[in-house]
Amino acid sequence: MDAKHLDEIKSLGKQLERLLRLQTFPLAIKMLRKETDIPSTAKRPLRDMGCHLDVCQGFAMSRRNGETIALLKEDMWCFEPVIGYGIEAPPEFFLQGNNRFPQTAMSQEAGIRWAQAFPRLNTGDYVGVLSSPLDLADFKPDIVAVYGDPAQLTQLLRAKDCLEGVDVTCTLSGHAACVFMVVPLLQGMSCNVVSPCRGDRNFAMAQDDEIIFSARFDMIKGLVGALEYLADQGSGFPSKPLYKQEHELPLNYEEIGKKMGMEFI
Repeated sequence: MDAKHLDEIKSLGKQLERLLRLQTFPLAIKMLRKETDIPSTAKRPLRDMGCHLDVCQGFAMSRRNGETIALLKEDMWCFEPVIGYGIEAPPEFFLQGNNRFPQTAMSQEAGIRWAQAFPRLNTGDYVGVLSSPLDLADFKPDIVAVYGDPAQLTQLLRAKDCLEGVDVTCTLSGHAACVFMVVPLLQGMSCNVVSPCRGDRNFAMAQDDEIIFSARFDMIKGLVGALEYLADQGSGFPSKPLYKQEHELPLNYEEIGKKMGMEFI
């Protein structure tokens, strides 16, 4: 990728940090089709650290420490992204619900339903995943993920509405955040909202007030533009709390209310 496009990627990362006042870096994520796609700047956990990592831990090292991390199957500790990213086909033991039952599913049937619905990419398309802070990325990401609080999520959702007039429809899970923040987007969704899973919270320092907004990279320029637009319209982040009764309404709000018989003094 040429220097001009890399500079644009880095600029988008900095703008997201500024417009949302993020506590951690926006996360650039790229699925790896072959090992030679790994940039020389990337750290490999098994080779360079002498240990395996959960994918969420690699993501945390990127968004918190500013590191570029590449994980292939040999680097991964948790198997769920190995299946979700299509690195290996799921064994029948997984498809029969034993990932969830009996620890986190009350019946085998519930475990099976969860396993059958688990998002999965085509087996063999990818060998691993690469992550870094967006404003330090030396590659074009497939996905950008933002860990933020509910207020920051609201602003991102408003930016999506501002840009397209379409809300985000998503399936929320308490499991496998590293899969749900990536796989549905590569299967056609433009944006997703994901709850950090127990592994992300227990082993990768996701905080109780954090939630994930992920988007395909081709959406990011438009979302940043929408965030700027909202700020220019006096509707930027953070919001300005108003405690006044019968406060001033935007003219379009007042007009729509009057059409429904509401009275404004």
